[in-house]
Amino acid sequence: MAKSKKQSSYKLSNDDVRKLSNATIYPFPKYVTSFINLASGTAQATRPKVVGKLSDFIQEFDGQSLEEWIAWYDEKKPEAIDDATDKAYDMLDKMRKASMKIDKKMVKEWVKDLVYNKTYCGLKVQSAILSYVAGIVKQSWRLATAEEESKNIDGYIGGLAVQIKPVTYKNEKHLGYAIDVPIIYYKKTKGGFNIEFEGEAFKELGLSIIEE
Repeated sequence: MAKSKKQSSYKLSNDDVRKLSNATIYPFPKYVTSFINLASGTAQATRPKVVGKLSDFIQEFDGQSLEEWIAWYDEKKPEAIDDATDKAYDMLDKMRKASMKIDKKMVKEWVKDLVYNKTYCGLKVQSAILSYVAGIVKQSWRLATAEEESKNIDGYIGGLAVQIKPVTYKNEKHLGYAIDVPIIYYKKTKGGFNIEFEGEAFKELGLSIIEE
């Protein structure tokens, strides 16, 4: 029997990447970045319409250093850093004022709303949306098992695994876990729900997807 080869593994931390890239290390106090991330996401401060589509920009950039990238980007989007900063800071100021109204009673009401109302109603919404979309494309559907839910799957339409999220989740993605399956978004309206689709896989089912 052949002996298995020993393998070595190493961990490259985010700090190591920044140091190797000669990136500036900003000394943020503990928890501060979580607040700024939340405010920025809520205000959509770093969406492509504000800072540009960075994944495309970095492909266009042909320099070799961080300094060159900064100069290139500032020439490409000269107002972007200030615009994004203003949007995030304004929202942070609003959230700071709102936080002053929060007491323990309010936190308990939030927890109860999450555990009692949203959990129960959310499950019913998922079933209704899966059934509705499956009816459009004439496919079977089912809710995810507990094991599948641990993989961030809410259900299946035919053989397609999907997540079902309220439209507000678009502004909260940076806070949560990565979702690697197509997303069905819904928005509660007076008469029911508006439903949107995000993900190329929905095209195979014959559905029109969101174009970002």
